Amino acid sequence: MSRSPEPRPSTALGTSEPKGKLTPNAPLAPLVWFKSGGAAEWLFEPKDVDDLSSFLADLDPAVPVMALGLGSNMIVRDGGVPGVVVRLGKAFAKVEVLDATTLRCGGGASGILVSSTARDAGVGGIEFLRSIPGTVGGFVRMNGGAYGREVKDILLECDVVLCSGERRTLPLDALGYTYRHSELPDGAVVVSATFRGHPAQPVAIQAEMDRIAASREATQPLRSKTGGSTFKNPPGTRAWKEIDEAGCRGLRMGDAQVSEKHCNFLLNLGKATSAEIEALGEDVRARVKAHSGIELEWEIQRVGVEA
Repeated sequence: MSRSPEPRPSTALGTSEPKGKLTPNAPLAPLVWFKSGGAAEWLFEPKDVDDLSSFLADLDPAVPVMALGLGSNMIVRDGGVPGVVVRLGKAFAKVEVLDATTLRCGGGASGILVSSTARDAGVGGIEFLRSIPGTVGGFVRMNGGAYGREVKDILLECDVVLCSGERRTLPLDALGYTYRHSELPDGAVVVSATFRGHPAQPVAIQAEMDRIAASREATQPLRSKTGGSTFKNPPGTRAWKEIDEAGCRGLRMGDAQVSEKHCNFLLNLGKATSAEIEALGEDVRARVKAHSGIELEWEIQRVGVEA
């Protein structure tokens, strides 16, 4: 005799059953680069856009929603994340070539997949995404950039699902882009984005991707548990330079450390808590402020509640 599904413990999630995977009290540490932090109250991995839209439409508006990509630019606090964390899977990781210069990319597609597809199609100008360890959704929200280019230089429009379940297509000028920031509504999930580059030879595109990869390998602690660039570059200078000059290279708090290879990267040397990583970052900010008067701004997202 078949068993009926167990009722959800909260009516805040609505009454309809999603087609995707909904997991209560889901550990997030394995899903983020720092490998630290608490659990999501609910982790939702939608089957497709329809599933995501209907799930959010059925959700109590008071329940917070957060999208999670590769977790490469994020500190999840040790007390976990309340509400629903949305993680886009394979159904959202496709990249489609629309014409000689344009790609439509799923919100869950990685920078490596997007740049490689662009190379094969002879679309230049998108190589820099090769260097950003994240997904399209994160790139769009953060105006991700590297090596002199950023998302605002290539984005035509993006498709989002709002917290209400409403789908909306937003053109570039609706996103209010500034340095590593957009005015995308809180809780909106980017399900796809359309990028435009320029015609180029695949061999030239590959050469630029190789140059970027070699530069990252030489200067960044890529094989460590880290979170990417920790602080935004202040006007007229570089964050790593200010951190170094303030004497913070190699600075340590528990198992959290400022990278000796690149001072704008924090590392989890083993069993650092998110609290230690964040506290180390705040210590760095205080030391830089005392040394140079510069107020470093966090680039890494810090989400959730303290333990």
